[in-house]
Amino acid sequence: MKTLGIIPARYASTRFPGKPLVQIKGKSMIQRVYEQAGKAAALSQVVVATDDERIAEEVRGFGGQYVITSAEHLSGTDRCAEVAGILPEFDVIINIQGDEPYIDPGQINLLASCFDDKTVQLATLIKEIHQDSELFNHNIPKVLLNTAGEAIYFSRQTIPYLRNSETENWLNTHQFYKHIGIYGYTRKTLLEITRLPPSSLELAESLEQLRWIENNYKIQTRITSIETIAIDTPDDLEKINNLI
Repeated sequence: MKTLGIIPARYASTRFPGKPLVQIKGKSMIQRVYEQAGKAAALSQVVVATDDERIAEEVRGFGGQYVITSAEHLSGTDRCAEVAGILPEFDVIINIQGDEPYIDPGQINLLASCFDDKTVQLATLIKEIHQDSELFNHNIPKVLLNTAGEAIYFSRQTIPYLRNSETENWLNTHQFYKHIGIYGYTRKTLLEITRLPPSSLELAESLEQLRWIENNYKIQTRITSIETIAIDTPDDLEKINNLI
C-alpha cells in the first residue's frame, strides 16, 4: 500500500494572511510541517498542495515537493482530491494540516494504520477530553462513536447531553472525545466525497465530515494522547514561539 501525505497550503487566510510562510525559530511554518511529516514511516511521499507561487517558491527553497492546484478549492479536502487525481499511484491519502508546525509523526503513522483494514474508507484522530474548558468550547468539535470506533456524529455542541447529571459532573460521568483535524482517505473515497454537494448537517455545523456521514460513508477513528498545537492567528504564533 502506497500512502501519500498532502499538506494543503494557501496564502489567503482571513485571520492570518501568508500563514504558511511565517517564521518559527528560523524556519517557515510550511517547512516545519513538511519536515515533521517526512519523519512518518507510513508515508511513501509528502507533497505540499498550493495555489500560490510564493509558497511554491518556499518549498522549492528547502528542497520539498509540491503540486500547484486550483485557486477555486473551498477546502483542504478538495485540494487533496486534485492532487490524488494527478498522482494516481497512491492508494491512501493523508491530509496533514498546514498550520501544525510540530505535528507528531506518530500521529500520522497512527492514522495511516487504520488502512491496514482494507474495508476502511475514511479515518481521523480523536482525543479524550479531560477539561471543562474544552468540553464546553464551541470551537472544539466533539465526536460520538459507535462500538466499532467509527464516528457517528460531530458537533460543536457538547455531545452527548447528559440528562441526569449536572454539567459540572459531566467529565466524571462520561468519557467525551474531541476531534483532531487530520484525515485519511482511500484514493477512491476521496475522489467520491469531493463530488458530493454540501449537506444539511454540514451547513448547520460548518463541519465537512458530516457530509460524508450523511452520505453513508464510515469514518474510522483512532485515539491519540498527543495534543496538537495549531496556529490560526498571529497571537497563536507569538504563544508558540514563547512555548517552544
